[in-house]
Amino acid sequence: MKFFIDTANLKEIQEAQDLGVLDGVTTNPSLMAKEGISGKNNVLKHYKAICDIVEGDVSAEVIATDFEGMIREGEELAELDEKIVVKIPMIKDGVKALKYFSEKGIKTNCTLIFSAGQALLAAKAGASYVSPFIGRLDDISFDGIQLIEQIRTIYDNYGFDTEILAASVRNPIHIIRCAEIGADVMTGPLSAMLALLNHPLTDSGLAKFLADHAKTNA
Repeated sequence: MKFFIDTANLKEIQEAQDLGVLDGVTTNPSLMAKEGISGKNNVLKHYKAICDIVEGDVSAEVIATDFEGMIREGEELAELDEKIVVKIPMIKDGVKALKYFSEKGIKTNCTLIFSAGQALLAAKAGASYVSPFIGRLDDISFDGIQLIEQIRTIYDNYGFDTEILAASVRNPIHIIRCAEIGADVMTGPLSAMLALLNHPLTDSGLAKFLADHAKTNA
């Protein structure tokens, strides 16, 4: 399972990279705004700075919602760095754009997936990744994990190469459940990754080992 971090914060990206488990980064306009990144040139420079930190794929989202605009923005993003994956919304023109980029050999991430039907359309159009938002589904009392299961079954039935990128991951339980089901990738905050480290028996066991060592080496 690949671990992507969902942020535009360079410090957090570097921390996850230094941990040795980071496989990529996902961003969106909201995350860029959270870091105070505005203006086209600054946004493009920030994407390039992210690419300079990580070794894996970096999802960069288009702003346009029409076919021509998505193609124009996507091609410009793809030229920034070979690690860039063009992030496309799940809308009618977005599906057309996925097909276009697929035929051009440009990697894509279809975002805002909330149903198995949307994931099927994206895979048919040649998306490299689909991003089902499990946390947001949980927020409205739908089972986001169940959606991952549905997509996994459909993709396995027909041998689609599209990778399932579980998005809107909120906590370590989400990560473990997605891993059990077979999501190819999870993307979430650094806090969710670091939470996987924690277990009270690990803490108490280490404390005892160190205490016993101190007693015999005083």
